[in-house]
Amino acid sequence: MIREASPAHSGEPGTLFVVSTPIGNMGDFSFRAVEVLGSVALILAEDTRHSRPLLNRYGIRAPVASYHEHNEAKTTPALVARLQSGGDIALITDAGTPLVSDPGQRLVRAAIEAGIRVVPIPGASAVLAALVASGLDAQRYTFFGFLPRKGRERASALDEIASSPNTAVMYEGPARVAATLSELAQRAPGRMACVARELTKQFEEFRRGTVEALAAYYRETAPRGEVVLLVAGAPPTVVDEELLAREAVALRRTGLSARDVAAQLVQRGMARNAAYRIARSTETDD
Repeated sequence: MIREASPAHSGEPGTLFVVSTPIGNMGDFSFRAVEVLGSVALILAEDTRHSRPLLNRYGIRAPVASYHEHNEAKTTPALVARLQSGGDIALITDAGTPLVSDPGQRLVRAAIEAGIRVVPIPGASAVLAALVASGLDAQRYTFFGFLPRKGRERASALDEIASSPNTAVMYEGPARVAATLSELAQRAPGRMACVARELTKQFEEFRRGTVEALAAYYRETAPRGEVVLLVAGAPPTVVDEELLAREAVALRRTGLSARDVAAQLVQRGMARNAAYRIARSTETDD
């Protein structure tokens, strides 16, 4: 067996392992993850009661302590001190990869600042599982986590999703899926989307369609369980370069510099290189 952790008696600082756990199906647990969790001095879990069945199934007997958003500020300094003294620590979350819409960022940053080695142990990811089976473009995507529930921040996030050329991936509570899809339908009518539900579990489901069709469906049939919502990126904007070239000349005549004209053209949807080329060409008209 290859031991990942640094021996506590070596005088060297310990290692912080960031370990992915299954998102539903317990079989999606890597041999490496089991080995690391069995070798560390301490496992930090978001909810020890939730993690215990998984650890028991794989015969992992390392001590387990709670680490969550309500105690991370208070406990992080002592955990870093323990790492500095040579103890290896593993961080897990209730499901999937820590730090991705879950606690842990504070500890990772503190460990790095203290010169502690941080090692990821990859595994299940709801974001990637949903993306690759959605049928939407998986080459370029943006993860939005959980959207703000209300107010200006929510509106801004929805506007960004509607205008982004990348596939948007987000987590959403089942009770808010229909409302979110309806809001997206107002901003991006006809856009293709996918609702991925209960990934890797017995009742795993992918439902695909336009944002309007999915909003209508979930208004009548509220989803259950964990949900990942995906929305296709905005189609490329068709730009009339001849029209924008005439606008560039008009803008220059108002006194704007070529740089300012180029910035205006970019805001109108023109590619940056083309905007600067057209803006510079107006200089010959002065």
